[in-house]
Amino acid sequence: MKRPRTDPYIIAIVLTAVLAAFFPIRGEPAVVLDAAVTVAVGFLFFLYGARLPHGAAWEGIRHWRLHGAILLSTYALFPVLGLATAVLVPAVLSEPLHLGLLFLCVLPSTVQSSITFTSLAGGNVAAAICAATFSNVLGVLLTPVLAGLLLAGGTGAVPLDALPEIVLLLLVPFLLGQFARRWIGERVREQRVLGKLDRGVILAVVFSAFSEGTAHGIWKQLTPSRLLLLAAVCLVLLVVVLAVTSLAARWCGFTAPDRIALVFAGSKKSLASGLPMASVLLPAASVGLLVLPLMLYHQLQLIACAWLARRFAERPAEDPASAPAVPGASA
Repeated sequence: MKRPRTDPYIIAIVLTAVLAAFFPIRGEPAVVLDAAVTVAVGFLFFLYGARLPHGAAWEGIRHWRLHGAILLSTYALFPVLGLATAVLVPAVLSEPLHLGLLFLCVLPSTVQSSITFTSLAGGNVAAAICAATFSNVLGVLLTPVLAGLLLAGGTGAVPLDALPEIVLLLLVPFLLGQFARRWIGERVREQRVLGKLDRGVILAVVFSAFSEGTAHGIWKQLTPSRLLLLAAVCLVLLVVVLAVTSLAARWCGFTAPDRIALVFAGSKKSLASGLPMASVLLPAASVGLLVLPLMLYHQLQLIACAWLARRFAERPAEDPASAPAVPGASA
């Protein structure tokens, strides 16, 4: 593998946020954009449903210990660690940034990068496909519920009585996509234009969120030093999760390919699902600030996992059960 490079898409997201900060839209155009983004997010979750291979998931359900470990990392370990970071408020993290970190911690795992890094490292690709599928299917339900439980007290986000609206905006399109997959699934995966639409919707979400945030003065709440501290917290969170999943994989007696799948799928958080969900689940006035932890964590996980995948791939060929330990974890 080559040296990890900054994801061009992350650069596009950052530039979009900067553009919205200097040239935010207000008034009627902002209302129109917000409505368009809401419709686009619903369509995006329809596409997510149509893309996810439920057949592969059912075939892999027999490996329930591995899938259970990955789901526990995604929806239990992460939220617990997110809650633990409350001790950093306000000295290291402001209250909005801490809430953004909690939102990051309740998101599903990624699909594409979990599978890609598992494959590059010589891990169990089928298990990674199944685990990423389970994570995203459950995330449509679990993320709104967990966000409602963990965030509502601090931001007014996701009150539980708003769940019917969330179900209508996220779950219903997703289920319709799963239902339509038998007719359009192959076409959705093959058409590159849909991938561009996917990214275009996310950029629109970012522009809308940061325009709204600029209008409410979010940049007055963020200093360069605070941003650096946030990046450091995200890095520590990533290292802790990588170490815990590595230890858990060894404790469970998983084979090296399964350990690789657990480390990669269990440590990821999805930017592709997280930003559209943020536009629905979080208050418009603060969503721009609340997604900063997710944007930082996403880039950090790509860099760290690219390095780890290279280490896994270079393990001794004569010892197929061996796998390099994650820094900070002992065998």
